[in-house]
Amino acid sequence: MSLNKIIELLGSNSDSLLKHECKTIKNNEIHHPGGDFVDRIFKDSNRNSQVLRNLDAIYNHGRLAGTGYVSILPVDQGIEHSGGASFAPNPIYFDPENIVKLAIEGQCNAVASTFGVLGNIARKYAHKIPFIVKINHNEFLTYPNKFDQIMFGSVEDAWNMGAAAVGATIYYGSDESARQIVEVAEAFEYAHELGMATVLWCYLRNPEFKKAGVDYHNSADLTGQANHLGVTIQADIIKQKLPTNNGGYNALNFGKTHKKVYSDLTTDHPIDLCRYQVANCYMGRVGLINSGGESKGASDMADAVTTAVINKRAGGHGLISGRKAFQKPMKDGVELLNAIQDVYLSPEITIA
Repeated sequence: MSLNKIIELLGSNSDSLLKHECKTIKNNEIHHPGGDFVDRIFKDSNRNSQVLRNLDAIYNHGRLAGTGYVSILPVDQGIEHSGGASFAPNPIYFDPENIVKLAIEGQCNAVASTFGVLGNIARKYAHKIPFIVKINHNEFLTYPNKFDQIMFGSVEDAWNMGAAAVGATIYYGSDESARQIVEVAEAFEYAHELGMATVLWCYLRNPEFKKAGVDYHNSADLTGQANHLGVTIQADIIKQKLPTNNGGYNALNFGKTHKKVYSDLTTDHPIDLCRYQVANCYMGRVGLINSGGESKGASDMADAVTTAVINKRAGGHGLISGRKAFQKPMKDGVELLNAIQDVYLSPEITIA
């Protein structure tokens, strides 16, 4: 996809997104992605050689290999949202093999899915594309629904199927978050011991995070702190939703923050808000990938490209986009994944 096509998809926001310069947390204050990222950042860490090899395998697979950016296909929504909600628009993805085929055809860096999906086809595909095995889920059949992530298998099982990494979710702010933090921290420690990398879905869940008609689940300050908790338990990659607003701490009137978060470190610009998320990932020492979000149909391509531009210019490491890709014919899903990758391959789109 050419730069002109990217500009066309960005529409009226193109100048604002492509010409913006971050004057909050500046370009030279963060650690940039790059082909040498794993060696430059992680060689001095406590990660062992096997972890570095698997992390490097993720960063050096697919169309974005060697760039320091990643494009990951996540398909855990069959559990997180239900199989019907996820796959009814395109029932071929009830079959685990088609999930992996989409990731391979889309030239992704990795495929992230459940024990069942990846275990079912592991012998055929684990050596062909890096597996990220999601080890916990919100089973979402309990009524009334609750915000809890429970373990669906063991770290050792993920290792046995040849996974390059394990993934997990923590619902920060939920009633069960303290237990989830302990469980995931222990799981990540064991994953590192076995030589696998770790990816954390850092999500917020609490009905009180909505105030006066405004939803602060995706506020830059609260998601930034979720990221900071995630890197504290030694996630190697952080998955987070793109910020949609700011000021969650002030509106909810809890916890501690500082006025400079809002006066000096952020503005209302989406790239500056995402830059604050990057800053909370140890100034980019841990890669931030933003989620692609739900499929909305005709606007999916433009929405995905816009998210990719914001993430890249903020200093993030890529996108993890699922429903926008698999809830449509495979050819169209591949096209969308490749469009996301084109943003990261474009030399004209730089870190703000």
